[in-house]
Amino acid sequence: MSTYIIETEPAIDALADGDSFVAYDLSTKSTRAVTAAQVRAQINGGVTDATASTLAVTQASHAGKTVTLNRAAGIAVTLPAATGTGAIYRFFVGTTVTSNSTTIKVGTAAETMRGNAIVLQDAGDTLVGFEAGATADTITLNGTTTGGILGDFIELIDVAANLFYVRCVLSGTGTEATPFSATVS
Repeated sequence: MSTYIIETEPAIDALADGDSFVAYDLSTKSTRAVTAAQVRAQINGGVTDATASTLAVTQASHAGKTVTLNRAAGIAVTLPAATGTGAIYRFFVGTTVTSNSTTIKVGTAAETMRGNAIVLQDAGDTLVGFEAGATADTITLNGTTTGGILGDFIELIDVAANLFYVRCVLSGTGTEATPFSATVS
């Protein structure tokens, strides 16, 4: 996702989506024309709905937004390359997974996730915590023991080359289990 510094600070809300002006793009370190819609998206983030069986996440389309995962049969989500941009990717489970699983995976075997998941137990008024180990590259939400229930939330931050920081707040049923694994080869 590009981050813009607007040189002529127009009143963004007064501009039509297609209106353009010159801004400094911090990711390319150059000036370029941007639209009011692009700048509003950067400021406001936004929500995007995912209903297909696969989702290839991109920095341009998904960073800073919340992706609502709305497919009961699960979604295979693939993250963009981790390069240390600081881009934030958020996922909200809008439909409980009832068959298959939703997975969130890194793009290459060189990449990993570090962080944690908190899984709230359905029957004990307690919670269980899981750490993403040194080789974790996949989050699996199965709709029961590893999360994937309406209201679950996952956030990943591109913190360094080949590394995402992850934090999850999940709900589980049965005997809660870690959502983290190493499946990308």
